[in-house]
Amino acid sequence: MNDTIKILTIQDISCYGQCSITVALPIVSAFGIETAILPSAVLSTHTAGFTDFTVRDLTEDLPEIRKHWEKEEIYFDAIYTGFIASIEQLDYIKDIIDSRLKPGGIVFVDPAMADHGEFYNGFDQEFADKMGELCKLGDYILPNTTEACYILHKPWKEEFTREEMLEMADELSQFTKRHVILKGDTNEDGKLGMIVLDKKESSCEIVYNDKIDYISHGTGDVFASAFVGSVMRGKSPAQAAQIAGEFTKRAIEKTVGDENHKYGVKFEQVILDLNELLKI
Repeated sequence: MNDTIKILTIQDISCYGQCSITVALPIVSAFGIETAILPSAVLSTHTAGFTDFTVRDLTEDLPEIRKHWEKEEIYFDAIYTGFIASIEQLDYIKDIIDSRLKPGGIVFVDPAMADHGEFYNGFDQEFADKMGELCKLGDYILPNTTEACYILHKPWKEEFTREEMLEMADELSQFTKRHVILKGDTNEDGKLGMIVLDKKESSCEIVYNDKIDYISHGTGDVFASAFVGSVMRGKSPAQAAQIAGEFTKRAIEKTVGDENHKYGVKFEQVILDLNELLKI
């Protein structure tokens, strides 16, 4: 691995609660990759299960940070976007990708805006349409089924057939430069699947991990961060999905049964497993 690899992750900071940058920074760094951050907002806690949280929107800071990086000639080998705080930020992020990504660099877009059939607080279809445009800059996009349905203007339901999942992944291929990682295939008993599509190679496969019936905030961020780190360490998309799914499953297993830990999963307790998982 090239020790000089640098990744920029753009998403919010929830000061308390295991999600977004507080997940992405330690997990990607654990792969031995230098990880820079660009916060889209700062929240006192994340928005799931907490009330009266504070929010500091950093939209107007993004172009000024870009200008400073241009002056300092700071570039990145990859850019990984997650939770974006406002629709205005999406255009600013396009400018950052255009100006700060090295030639041949990789873009990962996790369109974190919805789950379980509903938008997160403050998002709507207009935002989803704009997010779809950002996805088109991505070499990899990582939507769940809810996000996929909003991007594609399709109705969401609790379960999709295998054929519907494959069709949805194929339709999403118009929203990526190359790879679609569609999360949420439930057609194998006791398993959770991810559709891994490569439109350049016209290939598609399904990767499975054991399914745990437990819902927690931040698991999508854990998965995406482990996926990004795995790809940057040379793993294929299918291998990276397998590693990220297994890592997320192990983090969930460490959390199940702890009634006082409802704000995320205990990924820190399995982060040392990443070296083992990279052998997959």
